[in-house]
Amino acid sequence: MLLLLLLQISGSCLWLGYSEVVTSFESSCPQFFFKETPPNEALEPNSPARICQRYKNQYYFATLYDRDRRIPVYSAYQYQPGSGKRPKTWMVEPQLMSSVYPSTMEREWTLLKYFNVTSEQLNKSQAVFKDYKNLTGLNRGHLNPSGHHSDDSCRRATFTLTNIVPQNEKLNGGAWKNYEQQTMIKNTQGCVTTYVVVGAVPGNNYIANGRVNKPSHLWSGVCCEMDNDERRAWAVIAENDRNDIQLITLGRLEEMLTELYGRDQVSLFDRNCPRE
Repeated sequence: MLLLLLLQISGSCLWLGYSEVVTSFESSCPQFFFKETPPNEALEPNSPARICQRYKNQYYFATLYDRDRRIPVYSAYQYQPGSGKRPKTWMVEPQLMSSVYPSTMEREWTLLKYFNVTSEQLNKSQAVFKDYKNLTGLNRGHLNPSGHHSDDSCRRATFTLTNIVPQNEKLNGGAWKNYEQQTMIKNTQGCVTTYVVVGAVPGNNYIANGRVNKPSHLWSGVCCEMDNDERRAWAVIAENDRNDIQLITLGRLEEMLTELYGRDQVSLFDRNCPRE
């Protein structure tokens, strides 16, 4: 019994980070949202999970996860780009199975070997690595990209399957990549703190034999705080079958998401972030 406990502790430390399924972003990891205000409930799926993504005892971003479609609704973070190696290790979230499991991101095999988890349990709770194997015309598309962080630990934390969606490979490597790597650098000049929410609109198609939803659109909203107590904002949206993005106002993105979701008016940031 003692040996098993030591193996569990060792596995947790060796295979990277920490994350938590929480009841409220506001009370657990509000720092990733402008004015500590998450998007409103107009985007919330039928079976949501709020995840404060943590690694080495520090939170790095927040994710609202759709348990039914097995994709994130959005990930929210502070934009702090820098140089560094791209991680390669993919992880999953044990607490999506049950709160009795550790609040640690883990590699799949670690859970199967050391925590008495079955493949059926894990597969039922979330997307797993095999769901993204042998894709045609699609990539594992990050919502919160590792390149938007300078800290190695944070870059590693973005490599969780709760932070990716099936994304058109041409879009992922083309217009979306140009936005992430070029437009963001240009637009954030003068920003002291930049809050980002990146999301995916559920589509009508699935991969992995109907297990994982392929979003119809990907989008990003940005709220920038400047050192002169001014704020500015912008947004983008892209159809997930075309290598093209629209650079628009935050207000226009919220209008488009309201139409796409067909629910209440979408609000991505606190009202003090400019919409025009």
